[in-house]
Amino acid sequence: MIILKSKHEIEAIRKACQVVAECHRTIAPLIKPGITTNEIDRIFEDIILKHGAKPYEKGYKGYPYATCASVNDVIAHGFPSDKPLEEGDIVTIDTVAELDGWLGDSAWSYAVGKISPTAEKLMRVTKECLDLGIAQAQPGNRLGDVTSVIQRHAESHGFGVVRDLLAHGIGRDLHEEPTYMHIGNPGKGLRIKEGMVFTIEPMITEGTYYMTIDPDGWTARTLDRKLAAQYEHTIAITAEGPQILTAQ
Repeated sequence: MIILKSKHEIEAIRKACQVVAECHRTIAPLIKPGITTNEIDRIFEDIILKHGAKPYEKGYKGYPYATCASVNDVIAHGFPSDKPLEEGDIVTIDTVAELDGWLGDSAWSYAVGKISPTAEKLMRVTKECLDLGIAQAQPGNRLGDVTSVIQRHAESHGFGVVRDLLAHGIGRDLHEEPTYMHIGNPGKGLRIKEGMVFTIEPMITEGTYYMTIDPDGWTARTLDRKLAAQYEHTIAITAEGPQILTAQ
């Protein structure tokens, strides 16, 4: 069942989302060679707690950190560590904040120093996929209008679109309906309605979209060990169109 949110509820979700946005704004200039993802995790947790919010991911199904830190071939759900990031790495930081019972969710990919042309292109195209998908999230459109434009854009550049990790509705629960892959056909799928709140979070790969899971049960990597990138916003559907609640 899809839970449509009132304007008041959307504003409450926006407040949680803006805590997450502040985390990303704060960390962006700090990501340089030598910083560790454990340091990033601590910064995010401190910001979330400063706002009277909770780092929702910490403890979610036993997950031990406030963030997921996914480096290079890690698609998602990577564990923060004390290993310093190196020149040329790309890292995706994903976090969820809970404020007054409402959740905000956003992931962002960052370049560490000077990165390769391939990594630059992957990051650029992935962000473009997010922007194109959001533009299609209009009341009256269908989810296939969102997902098809993402798939077409990524594949037109020779990149893969991860199938096994899903976008989702969000509100008081992290994974509400709808849940969906970022592939599809225009004009197909669920009708988008005013009051829906969900994530758009394309995970785009340099090579194959197939993935493996590490023995920790969380870390998802590209099967061919090539690069992956992800950008994610939480959006609300309004009469005027999509609003980016996690806008930075």
